[in-house]
Amino acid sequence: MPALVMEEAGRTLASGPIAEAILAARLIGQFGGDAVLLEQVTSGEKVATIAFDDIAAKPVQWLSGGAHADLVIARKRDSVVLVSLAEADRKPEENLAANGVGEVDLGKAAQTVLASGKAATDVFAAAHEEWKLLTSAALNGLAREAVRLAAAYACERKAFDVYIGTFQAISHPLANFITEIEGGKYFVWKVIHDLAAGHEEAAAQVPLALWWNAKVASRAAIQSLRTFGGYGLTTEYDIHLYNLRGQGLGADPRRSGTVARGGRAPALCRRTGGASPGRRGADRLRPRRGGRALAREVDEFFAKTLTPELKAHAHHSWDGHHPEVHKQLAEANLLFPAWPKDRGGRGATPYARHAASEVWEKYGWSSHSTGTTLMVAAILDRFGSDEVRETILKPILAGDKICSLGYSEPGSGSDVFAAQCKATPEGNGWRIDGTKMFTSGANLSDYVLMLTRTNSEVAKHKGLTMFIVPMKAEGIAVQPVYTFQDERTNITFYDGVKIPDSYRLGEVDGGVRTMSAALELEHGGGFSLSQMTMVRAAEALCRAIAFEGRPLIEDRLAQMRLARAWAHSYVSEMLGLRSLWSAEERLNLPRRWTDVEDVLDREVP
Repeated sequence: MPALVMEEAGRTLASGPIAEAILAARLIGQFGGDAVLLEQVTSGEKVATIAFDDIAAKPVQWLSGGAHADLVIARKRDSVVLVSLAEADRKPEENLAANGVGEVDLGKAAQTVLASGKAATDVFAAAHEEWKLLTSAALNGLAREAVRLAAAYACERKAFDVYIGTFQAISHPLANFITEIEGGKYFVWKVIHDLAAGHEEAAAQVPLALWWNAKVASRAAIQSLRTFGGYGLTTEYDIHLYNLRGQGLGADPRRSGTVARGGRAPALCRRTGGASPGRRGADRLRPRRGGRALAREVDEFFAKTLTPELKAHAHHSWDGHHPEVHKQLAEANLLFPAWPKDRGGRGATPYARHAASEVWEKYGWSSHSTGTTLMVAAILDRFGSDEVRETILKPILAGDKICSLGYSEPGSGSDVFAAQCKATPEGNGWRIDGTKMFTSGANLSDYVLMLTRTNSEVAKHKGLTMFIVPMKAEGIAVQPVYTFQDERTNITFYDGVKIPDSYRLGEVDGGVRTMSAALELEHGGGFSLSQMTMVRAAEALCRAIAFEGRPLIEDRLAQMRLARAWAHSYVSEMLGLRSLWSAEERLNLPRRWTDVEDVLDREVP
């Protein structure tokens, strides 16, 4: 509940040391403080805040709400004390963020010991960690509202007679920030869950959650302000308030060293026998619903099947595809577990499939050919002719054939609807001419799912048609293109390639429907499991090599870089799990495919 309160406090720019007051009231209650005083704090009659530095060593401190605070809970050596402030003890400091920060002389003020001993100081330290989470929630709410204000303004303001929200330079950054904000929110929720469940590794994630949300809030507020242009500098719009508060709260000195501490904490967990972060916390959070059984079976399959020779063949790209293992997975009904049982699958839930994917990652076995072929199979099943389902789809489901995707072209990139690869009617079939770029796996595949141009006289999204094309057809040439990531993709050339009309998927010039279905399948994936694997590998490397006479893992810069990588991985994981949950609960269902063309046909205002 406090996290939800703080998220709203950030969204509405509520003033005062709210998180600090929540924690101060709890500490007074936990230490058996005066009941009348506790009532005054909870009712707001007295303003309470917290000083996190030991006041014996640092009696003068800058405090949130210090300009107005009546009470301060602080640590003094091995005791937790209640400090009562008089006007002379406070030194308000005006600032653009108007956040009530003030410099307070705690050494001269009246003090009352609330509790002493290690147990007391441990409780106080826990409050500091909770403050980080509550502040993370406030920063997340602030960032979300700033982006919302910017998006609303972009839908009202015109430049060059069009709404500025139609400019990619305006809309894309805001969309990116919403993704980072969503990930930060669920990251906070994950940490709260793991702390409540008593998972030791959650301690390492607390400072990372604060770092992530502070970073995002600061940058999102700046971008949102820029969306307003010159008006963002004026006081006519509220967006300047979010920018000032975001910079002030995000730069709080109490989070200095946060990232480095996040980098050290995982190492401390392992030294004391704790769990590795990312391995168990997310497992406990993730609902399984039968996933463990499928995961165990996949684990048993790989443990039995992957010989030393096959493990040496494994690769993080399409090059890891192995026809024999692919076929064996199909025979065990483990290749496409989402498919119905009577069609070679398991009818597995999204949770179960995710659990199985974790096992693939554990063994380092490539899923590129499997995932891509699964997407193509779904399109063939939905839009293919009876001949396609019988002669192409069945061998695919049996594990005998694999497929690649022919969307991108050298001149269009990710703008798939600008495809120029031409399909021309010829006799009872079609002739295909053109070039496709980034046709990964084309050198191994049996078929390619291809988007072609069949009509150049209409709007670009209306003149497209989708086909399934055999890679062994005459007129196809595959040329390798290598990347710096030690993987191969391809550029493919099609010169007079002839295919029957039965290989057409969907209506002529109606490829947008087929393509939209295909893109939805492609966009449903994620890479958080691979990210976790890479971060663990980097951490292992930092433990294995020395730097200036000591393990690199002990270097502060290395810790910070690892911590940042962990934070990105956790956020990616939580976004993936959020999508997984939506799929399982059948939320955000796609609109009817017939609606897609309606949307594309609308005039941009």
